[in-house]
Amino acid sequence: MTEDLSLTAAETVAAEKIFGDRLDLAKRYVTHLATSGIERGLLGPREVPRLWSRHVLNCAIIESLMEQDAEVADVGSGAGLPGLCLAIARPDLKLTLIEPLERRCIWLTEVIDELGLDNVTVMRGRAEQMVETINARYVTARAVSALSNLAGLTIPLLHGKGDLIAIKGRSAAEEIDKAQKVIRKLGGTKTEVLTVGEDILEEVTTVVRIKVG
Repeated sequence: MTEDLSLTAAETVAAEKIFGDRLDLAKRYVTHLATSGIERGLLGPREVPRLWSRHVLNCAIIESLMEQDAEVADVGSGAGLPGLCLAIARPDLKLTLIEPLERRCIWLTEVIDELGLDNVTVMRGRAEQMVETINARYVTARAVSALSNLAGLTIPLLHGKGDLIAIKGRSAAEEIDKAQKVIRKLGGTKTEVLTVGEDILEEVTTVVRIKVG
């Protein structure tokens, strides 16, 4: 297991740049993912060898798109991707992890407590139930839903001003085409596909960023 979790030379450079003096926290989080995260069905066992490259670094790199001291809502947090990655990389951010499944909320809370993270809260429920409670500057999501559906779940949490940052794959541009009408109706003023981490990641992260207001 520990062999699977060791970083390659390239991953080490990226992880040090993203997490800085909090890299030890990130390593402890990855250990949680590889042990209790797998045991409780939050991730499949095949993901263990690529936890750093495909999951943690891939998610944490989007912190570069966020201003200081911002409020961030992570929709459908699951195993904390990207929410916990952001909370570890950026202690200045205030994270709210929104997750409907109780067993996942329990796991997230246990990990947060063990890591001693004081900038992150877990809320059990669906995003559409949180609109009255949350007013975020950024909303993040990864592997939650197609953009045409995701926009309606996430953009209302911005209350007319902010960015949706959705981690997507190769179909990002196609998803935007299908979602344009919904995005405009919800107040989206600019929608773009960005690749993040080209300077430090072996596998760059593709995001759809929707600016509102």
